[in-house]
Amino acid sequence: MPVLRPAPDWTVSGWLNAAGPIALEDFKGRVIFALAFQMLCPGCATHALPQALRVRAAFAEDELVVIGLHTVFEHHEAQGSNEALGAFLHEYKIRFPVAIDAASDDGGIPQTMRAYDMQGTPTTILIDRAGNRRLQRFGHIDDLSLGAMIGTLLAEAGD
Repeated sequence: MPVLRPAPDWTVSGWLNAAGPIALEDFKGRVIFALAFQMLCPGCATHALPQALRVRAAFAEDELVVIGLHTVFEHHEAQGSNEALGAFLHEYKIRFPVAIDAASDDGGIPQTMRAYDMQGTPTTILIDRAGNRRLQRFGHIDDLSLGAMIGTLLAEAGD
């Protein structure tokens, strides 16, 4: 049995597609599919974000939450405005909540990206009903494998 690691809290500067601030704790009892992305990341725009939309469509919202994390670690000038991100989300019809990762004090890796020790974007994170990080994978995951992982987490009883 793998050692379960509680998912670290996110440090964000704001939210889009959300009525107000959101905490991971708000979703205890549900599985969380989180996608760390950058709007100028080709793999994010062509593979990861469309996959997140498919996940959102395939599973009931009362069982599985889909959340985006816009984490900018490069091209800050082009991706840094909330208005540009809002337009991007509108253009790609992304309606699930998207957090904006808080910038680091040194201008390097954003705070949540650093807390999760991410390698880059896209990064897919699955958090179980009890708030434990069960998967964190950089790069593409095929739909069938991802669906099986989500199904396994949904089948587990929550605490």
